[in-house]
Order: sequence, then structure tokens, then C-alpha cells
Amino acid sequence: MATEIKLPRLGQGMESGTVVRWLKQEGERVEKGEPLYELDTEKVTQEVEADASGVLLKISVQEGEVPVGQTIAVIGEEGEDVPEAEPEEEEADETPEEEGSRAPARDEEREEGRQASATEQVTEEAREPSRADGRVKASPLARRIARERGIELAQVRGTGPDGRIVAEDVERAVAGPAPAAAPTTAAAEPEVEQLTSIRKTIARRLTKAWEAPVFQLVMSADMTRAQELRERIVELTREGETKPTVSDVLTKVCAAALLRHPQVNAHYADETVTRFSTADVGMAVATDRGLVVPVIRGAERLTLAEIAAARSDLVTRAREAKLQQADLEGGTFTISNLGMYGIEQFVAVLNPPQVAIMAVGAIEEKPVVVDGELEINPMMSLMLTCDHRALDGSVAAEFLGTVRALLEEPGLAL
Repeated sequence: MATEIKLPRLGQGMESGTVVRWLKQEGERVEKGEPLYELDTEKVTQEVEADASGVLLKISVQEGEVPVGQTIAVIGEEGEDVPEAEPEEEEADETPEEEGSRAPARDEEREEGRQASATEQVTEEAREPSRADGRVKASPLARRIARERGIELAQVRGTGPDGRIVAEDVERAVAGPAPAAAPTTAAAEPEVEQLTSIRKTIARRLTKAWEAPVFQLVMSADMTRAQELRERIVELTREGETKPTVSDVLTKVCAAALLRHPQVNAHYADETVTRFSTADVGMAVATDRGLVVPVIRGAERLTLAEIAAARSDLVTRAREAKLQQADLEGGTFTISNLGMYGIEQFVAVLNPPQVAIMAVGAIEEKPVVVDGELEINPMMSLMLTCDHRALDGSVAAEFLGTVRALLEEPGLAL
């Protein structure tokens, strides 16, 4: 019997995804668990495995945005009849009426539409997209963005199948038309690039992050002992193993500090603070497609070598666009390190619902006074951004002080 392949829900809150390309063609044999197509979600592009074995009888959606649960392909045996796709059920803008009153209500809507068209000319650009029984066709993600931005879907021109409004249409409506440029004789055409799903997610999440009342605290840590420890471990690292970095030492130290200060190892949402008993530390990783934050889980239980191996795997897969949705979910704290770019100090933006994020600068030789004597030591700036709804300054300061103390005596964190 033929199996309908439906778009899966790969993470909490996922309402739709974009089919990027198919890894199998119609008529090809597919084995259960074999990569079938690439799906672009709000967080990551990943390969999705086949739910069943058989022949790929039909691809219903070659590419484009699709709501969760919609049939996108059919797998069965060669020569088997392909079931007719059921018409997609559109989300109503109003509360459904009673069964007996539904038809009259639709008649009234049509009559109102005829009256409006007799008195007002509607241009093609402002015309409502295709409708079914008076309802605007729009993807779930498009509806959510429209609600968040206060956009009337009826005023958005849909570019999807049958005039369906997709997320990109709403984003364009939010941006508004580009201002007309003054004519020039030698002006080059500007390059226009549509935002990817990841960049759109970054834009929405960071905009939301700036709504939180935040404060920053800064300390400098003497990295002499931390560097010595790393160099000693590198010497003991066997061929083929990943060599630990300063970032790996910082991850281990922050994990230990988070367990000592559980108020920082927390999420804030809906006027509720949730504290966690394990340190799942996220690392901000820059990729060609945008910033992603994969998570090292249970970092407090891992050795420095294990953290280095996990970090190397996540960063490699992030830059090859091979992360899975699960790699990005559930972080309890984030570290953003720009020291390798020579940045001395910067402010990192919160990663909601986490209540704190640490920005790490470059290690620089600086003069410091130690026991009344002037020394030149390798110093590193640590800036902690905190959500004041969940954290007070004194708690955050104690946490940052613990991080500094463990960096200056890293053996205490191992």
C-alpha cells in the first residue's frame, strides 16, 4: 500500500518548512532511513530521511514552502496507483460558524464582495490573494509573521501556488517598497539578496532579544594558567585527536560555574524562570548562511578532550550545513567568542529564552599589578549580558567572578 510522505514537525513551534531539493527522483528505489530530500527550516537546512521503503511514485511538491503535515510525496510499489491528494485545509481567519449557518454566511460575504467591487476599483497589486470561501490563502508561517508585525494579510499579494501568501511575501510587505533612486548616467545595478530562512530567524529573534531589559558586566581574566594548561594537554593529544582550544577551556569553566550559580543556567519565558541541573552550553558559530548556535550538552560532565571533539564536530557540520534541528535546541547558556578576529571587547545579544550570554575578546599582553609588582600578562575580556527580569546584578557578578577565578586556576574546574 502506498505511503504518503508528509512534511514532519522537526522542532517545537515549527509550522512550515521549505523543500530545497530532492535527493531521489520519481521512479527511483528508496530505502527507509535513506536521505530523501533537503528541508530548510527556520533554524537549519537538513536532510530528511524516508519514512518507508519502496519506489518514489510521485513528488507532490518539487520545492517551496509547505505547512507541517502536508503530503509532499508518495512511496509505494512499482505500478501501484497513487492516491489522490486531499485538498489542503486552509486556516480560517474567523471562528467557524455553526454547520447550519455556514452557507448563509458565505452568501453574505459574496454579496458584500459584489457591492464593494461595484463602487471601488481594485488594482492588481493590492488585490487579495486567491480565496476559498472568502478566506485568505496563507501559509502558517506567513500568518504568524503577519500577526507579530501587525500586517493585514488581505493587503499582501501572494506569490505562492494559486496566489497563496508565503513568509517571503509578508517580509516584503514589512520592508515596504524601495525608494526610487535618482537617475544617474553610470549607476550600477544594486545587488538584491532575499534573506534565507536562517537570516529571517536571526532577525526576528534578535529583535525580540532587544525587547528584554538587559545589563552588562565586564571583567578581565589572567589567562596565564589557562594557556599553560591548554598547551600541556595539546602536547599529550594523540595523533588524530582534536587539539583543545582556549574556547574549549572556557566552555568547561563556564559549565562548572553554571552549576555553582544555577540562577544563570536558566530560561525566562511567560513570567517564569526555569533553572536547569545540567550545563548545555551553546557556541555562536558564523557560517556562510548566518549565525547558528549548536549546543554541547552536559558540558560539566565532559573532559576537555571530549569538549574539543564535540566542538569540532558541531562547527564542521555547521559550516557544511549538516546540523540537525536537535543540535540547536535546548541550550541553557551561550558563549560568543570574537577573540580570533582581534576584537578586544563587544556586547553579545541575548539568545532567548536564555537569561545570559558571554562575549569573549582576544587575549592580549597587558601590564597588570600583581602583589605590588608590575607584570605583563595575557589578559582576556569577559562581558556578560543578562536579562534583568531573571537576574540581579549581584548574582551575575558572582557568576562572572567564579568564571574568572576558574580561568586563572583552571585545575579547579577539571
